[in-house]
Amino acid sequence: MIGDLIAAAIGRNIDQRDGKGGTLGALAGVATWKVAKRVVPAVIVLGGVALGARYLARKFRNEPASA
Repeated sequence: MIGDLIAAAIGRNIDQRDGKGGTLGALAGVATWKVAKRVVPAVIVLGGVALGARYLARKFRNEPASA
């Protein structure tokens, strides 16, 4: 809730720089905040999975074959 208020204030301030109202900027700020709260953790998890897969592929590729 506090994050929504901060995002709205930032968006409103950005939108008021052109001399017009800031309502659209406030809405855009809140929408961006809500999307970012869900997307950023997902990207972190997917990046970790990709790095783990890459690490394991290199580890198994460099081991000698057992007889």
